Amino acid sequence: MSEFEVRARLKVREGKLEEFKRQAAEMMRQTREKDTRTLAYEWFLNKDGTECEVREAYVDPDGFVEHAFNVREARDALFGGSAYEHKIVFFGYPSPRVIELVDKIGVDVTYFTPLQALEPASVH
Repeated sequence: MSEFEVRARLKVREGKLEEFKRQAAEMMRQTREKDTRTLAYEWFLNKDGTECEVREAYVDPDGFVEHAFNVREARDALFGGSAYEHKIVFFGYPSPRVIELVDKIGVDVTYFTPLQALEPASVH
């Protein structure tokens, strides 16, 4: 596993779904324009629009740090108005910069490191 994957889960404040969607769109816009090491950034809402999961992948752990700084103001606005209960799960080996960043932000985080993976079949 060479990439660094992230899953973020958050809840949408009651009555704030449209504001949430606008702020999520702003975060997506900034990610497209500013990030240089992001491989995937996908947002999903549950059926009733009360929970969201964000799937992210970066070329390496420091790609996550770059992204976090690029969307910092938009993320703060999201959690300041329409979202709460931010939980993150990391898949891979976090760099010291990642650990320092999440400690500073104070987000609920869980770390998983690789145990095994299916490798692509070689072509003969």
